[in-house]
Amino acid sequence: MKQTAASQNIRAITILFLLLTTGISVIAKDILVKTLPALQTAINSAVPGDVITVANGVYTTTEPIKIKNSGTPFQPITITAQKTGAVEIKGAAGFSIEGPSAYIVIQGFFFTHSSDKAIMQAGSRFCRWTRNIFQTNGEGNYLTIMGSDHQVDYNTFQHKNALGKFIGVRGEGNQIAERLWIHHNYFVDFLPQTGNGAEAFQFGLSGYSLSSSHSLVEYNVFEQCAGENELISVKASFVTIRYNTIRDCKAQFTLRHGNHCEVYGNYFTRTPGLRIFGDDHIIHSNYFENCKPAINIGNGGAEVADGADLRSHDRPDRVLIVFNTLVNNEENITRTERPNGIGSTYITIAYNIIQGGGEAVSIKGPYYNPVWKGNILFNTKGAGQLPDTAWTQADPLLAKNADGVYHLQKGSPAIGAAKNDYRGITLDMDGQLRKAPLDAGADQFTTSPVKAIMLLPKDVGHEAKAGK
Repeated sequence: MKQTAASQNIRAITILFLLLTTGISVIAKDILVKTLPALQTAINSAVPGDVITVANGVYTTTEPIKIKNSGTPFQPITITAQKTGAVEIKGAAGFSIEGPSAYIVIQGFFFTHSSDKAIMQAGSRFCRWTRNIFQTNGEGNYLTIMGSDHQVDYNTFQHKNALGKFIGVRGEGNQIAERLWIHHNYFVDFLPQTGNGAEAFQFGLSGYSLSSSHSLVEYNVFEQCAGENELISVKASFVTIRYNTIRDCKAQFTLRHGNHCEVYGNYFTRTPGLRIFGDDHIIHSNYFENCKPAINIGNGGAEVADGADLRSHDRPDRVLIVFNTLVNNEENITRTERPNGIGSTYITIAYNIIQGGGEAVSIKGPYYNPVWKGNILFNTKGAGQLPDTAWTQADPLLAKNADGVYHLQKGSPAIGAAKNDYRGITLDMDGQLRKAPLDAGADQFTTSPVKAIMLLPKDVGHEAKAGK
């Protein structure tokens, strides 16, 4: 993400230089519109820096509000509600940002129009949806992202009772959308659905799964989302999912297709936890409490690297499951049966704290060349498949902080427990820097400032204060 920010800054400086040296004059305007035709006219004729404000009220669409225009990095074109949540867009369609539009901001609206009509088309770039409320109608996605370099932040996605997703990330050709930043959104109340295709958040499809996104999904809250069996479904490679809170959801976060994803610093409570397929993922510094299960290692149905269909349940290979804290989970680390399952290979389970709940590890099916070491168990119903050399029975001295989250206390045997060098593990569940020797579990015992917490609804969504 730092490289992306740097490239954006370079691009912005270049554009500013060209404006200054070529004598082009851009005079931005504040424009108030009170009808949909006036809004479309203002969008069509907007110049960089224009702020188009839609007067409070209810607007009924019969066709898409099309955006085919561009701002600049320093002067985006902003389309905003006069007051957040006080401009409702209902009817047949919503905003459609077409390629090659860039640097467009859509802010503060309440969308109740038909689903599948809010979209950032392929070829669009550097656009932002912020402080909006999505509650669209019927089957389909609340928001679809096809272009790259977009930001979706501080929105509320709520009250869905149909197939489709709150957010569906797609791409162009075989390439998934790249360099997205999706953060501080509130996903709430997705009622159970019959059939496939009702994930709260779907990042990609099978055909995109081997393409790299280099996107960041962070600081979001998911609550009371059932939909289907998958809550978050990642079907792409090189996606980072960190510091999200998943609470009271009946669906499961699944790395369904793709490779090289990093999942860390997430808080799972009263959910079916995390399920893993694909290769070379790093799962670290996550917190699981009262889940069933906490972590489920997929039992592969085929091997994509050997030419299997991309829609297969790809065998998990070379996955690191390290430095996680699991407390009072009915099931802890599991792998379930699959008819003719081919299991998993080279899975590392190391330096996790597993306290309370069911047996520590329950593995069914083939399990080739596993690596087990340094786990700390306390008050579980046995070690399960953990070899005797891979764990220590000890009280990790966990105690709840003011937020109700278990942390290490002074004198814990988890402090400094990791004797191996994990150079890629640099942050803990609180966003604090990990310094060698690393502590077992998700929490590094340190007095440095806390930068991430288990989030509440007030910390995210359209009404949250920025900077939380």
